[in-house]
Amino acid sequence: MATDLIINATLFEIRIALVEYGNLVEFYLERHKERGFVGNIYRGRVRRVLPGMQAAFVDIGLDRTGFLYVDDIFVKSDSDALDDRLISLENSEAGASCCENVSDSLPRHLPPGVSIEELLVEGQELLVQICKEPIGTKGARLTTHISLPCRNLVLMTTTDHVGISRKIEDETIRQQLRENIEALRPVGAGFIVRTAGENATREEIEADMEYLLFLWREIQDVAQQAPVPSLVYEDLDITLRTVRDLFTPEVDRLVIDNFRTYERVLKFVETFAPHLTDKIHHCDEEKSVFDVYGIEMEVNRVLDKKIWLRCGGYIIIETTEALTVIDVNTGRYVGKDDLEETIFKTNMEAVKEIAYQLRLRNIGGIIIVDFIDMENEVHREELFRALKEASRKDKSRMNMLKVSEFGLVQMTRKRNRDDLSSVLCESCFYCHGEGKLKSTRTICYEIFRKIQRAGRRMPGDEVMVKAHPQVASLMFKEEATNLDQIEVEIGKNIVIVPSKDLHLEKYEIVWKDGKEQSGA
Repeated sequence: MATDLIINATLFEIRIALVEYGNLVEFYLERHKERGFVGNIYRGRVRRVLPGMQAAFVDIGLDRTGFLYVDDIFVKSDSDALDDRLISLENSEAGASCCENVSDSLPRHLPPGVSIEELLVEGQELLVQICKEPIGTKGARLTTHISLPCRNLVLMTTTDHVGISRKIEDETIRQQLRENIEALRPVGAGFIVRTAGENATREEIEADMEYLLFLWREIQDVAQQAPVPSLVYEDLDITLRTVRDLFTPEVDRLVIDNFRTYERVLKFVETFAPHLTDKIHHCDEEKSVFDVYGIEMEVNRVLDKKIWLRCGGYIIIETTEALTVIDVNTGRYVGKDDLEETIFKTNMEAVKEIAYQLRLRNIGGIIIVDFIDMENEVHREELFRALKEASRKDKSRMNMLKVSEFGLVQMTRKRNRDDLSSVLCESCFYCHGEGKLKSTRTICYEIFRKIQRAGRRMPGDEVMVKAHPQVASLMFKEEATNLDQIEVEIGKNIVIVPSKDLHLEKYEIVWKDGKEQSGA
């Protein structure tokens, strides 16, 4: 058992796991009420043009308007020919799995001097595709460079370029694929050969090409009649999309526990990759296929902040809105008699775990890795090479800077969707995502200060404090002496009332005349 693709389908969600040599390496989740939008094509209307950001907000019928950057706008040249310079393939998730590794780099910027105001006006109608899911409070990222993926090919509707995935390394195969595409494609149609198309026959390429061109004509026909804003084309659901993108000849088995889903996938594969049908299996166990394969426990570990290494060291993963920080520590590992060797071994073991966790958790954006400081320059270079090598299997585009003298590695990883932590969790309703609360003693002294400030000028001889039971208990016991002294100082009796309904940081101070002070 080398590589397995496991699909757990239920009434409420689809969970997909890619397992390599018994280890969970990629995990995908889609809930039926939270289905993703990447790949969908919409007829939209420009709501606002922002010259200062060189972008526009486009209403496509979702809760939030989409964001369209100037480089993602397709414009025909004076002769109405397709202009290669306007391609921005890396902005499409469909393209991200194949086009980020295209060997022939494509210029993607507008000609100098072209601004968003020259291309768009408010109220203008556009055909756009979502290339990046809405994340947090941000709307979906849009592009007018429509791309349609199939099993072996991606149709690029706004260019006549032919590209080959970088992962296809054999030059003879690359040349043969390019010749096949050139011989078959109509004038003006651009195609990318995906990694899965490395061993595709001419007939299979032709079938994919005919399907994609037919699909594009259908989309254009629907778009002409569709109201604005509206959905014109909905991409495959996560099950078929994952089968299309991940179920390659390198996968030994595709195991599905839901029989209806099994039949759908089997029919899909019979159409697009019939040579792989014998690898599809239905798991008819009573329990979930994730339990059968021991994946359930691995999914739960994805949320852990501390990950132990085999040598006894560990890494800590902290994510903020702006970036993710990974800290490497020696932990229980003390080595033998050479401190530099102990540090180097811990860092080298951490490299593999970091690359694995980034891929599994789908952590994107800016990433800072704080390795343990190494004085040896050779060790720093070897560590950097090891990190790049460990990240080779990651499909998301990554950029890394070399290890600094402080042991820091700065990198970026393309973010196409929310990381697993955001998908599986939500901010704590108690601390609102802060991760920390004021201590009970801090709250207690805050109450004391407010009473002291207002105590002498308030009428009456009594003040009532409503507080969380933990704060109230501290006042009754450890802080009883201070409470007595404050009563003498302000000349009033202080009544403490525990209230389980109050947040730990919330409290109420009620004076006898009815005036009330709230805290936190």
